[in-house]
Amino acid sequence: MLDISKIRAITLDLDDTLWPIWPTIDKAEKALQAWLRSHAPVSAALMADPAARHELREKTLADRPELAHNMSRVRLELIRLALTRSQENPALAEPAFEVFFAARHDVTLFDGALHMLEFLSARYPVVALSNGNADVHRVGLGRYFKASLSAQAFGVGKPDPRIFHAAAAAADTQAEQVLHIGDDAALDVLGALGCGMQTVWVNREDHVWTHEDQPHETVTSLAELTELFVHPAC
Repeated sequence: MLDISKIRAITLDLDDTLWPIWPTIDKAEKALQAWLRSHAPVSAALMADPAARHELREKTLADRPELAHNMSRVRLELIRLALTRSQENPALAEPAFEVFFAARHDVTLFDGALHMLEFLSARYPVVALSNGNADVHRVGLGRYFKASLSAQAFGVGKPDPRIFHAAAAAADTQAEQVLHIGDDAALDVLGALGCGMQTVWVNREDHVWTHEDQPHETVTSLAELTELFVHPAC
């Protein structure tokens, strides 16, 4: 059971916790394709093929394994590789990536997300903790966060304990005094539990919990999460 009296800080996942990620990525992919059709049509045709796009990503990761946690650089280098193979100008990779990245930050928040952020950030330091490449400032939510840690900036991602402990340090506290909130059972919940954090699993799709270690609380919405603090269990 969640013990709110022990909480001194919040760490919070972003993608699929505050907003749905795949509709956002789909929109960003379409924006990138539209830009490429105007500026690099051969590359656009290449990247329109899912199998070719997958091969380009695998080739990029094979050639640059140090980028495994850097989703932005992987995307940039994938675009550059497509341009090079298509004998089009590889210098177009940077502006093409920026089109994708801008659309990637045009997110639609889940119901209750803004109220939850306002509520929690008024009471605790909140640290964004993500394996993705979203920038809370570009999304327009930076004012709610004391800090933001991403796998691509830190060098390792969840469930590695180092990034959880770094997030606790960014909030000027210890892991045992942190509540981590996220949607991924393994990356978020088990990773945070392994560091001694309390956890809330955001389970919108009614997935079955299959692990021995249990989250301290499970919610199906962010409004329900806020209610945990308004009406804590005895």
